[in-house]
Amino acid sequence: MYGTLRGALAGRKIAFDRDRYTATVEGRIVGVGKTIRIKSIHMHYELAVPAESREATERALIAHPQGCPAHQSVQGAIDVTWDAQVRVGEETVTYRSQAE
Repeated sequence: MYGTLRGALAGRKIAFDRDRYTATVEGRIVGVGKTIRIKSIHMHYELAVPAESREATERALIAHPQGCPAHQSVQGAIDVTWDAQVRVGEETVTYRSQAE
């Protein structure tokens, strides 16, 4: 999803700070003994974009899960969520995935 979001930003010609574009991934594993499975994955993004790119950035964030082959492959089997802390000009905005 990290690479898909990066591609969505680049495709919209959003000049984001590549040094400040990071992602932290958390997963939850459930099961007993040798039978375990991934229950959920959560992505937390941090990035900075120019103020004039706010709407395009919002669209990229909303659309990126649908464009991600990994997300589409596990959808329905593993709960995948994301949030993003985006520095938009001088303001910091938090976005979250919609419930699926």
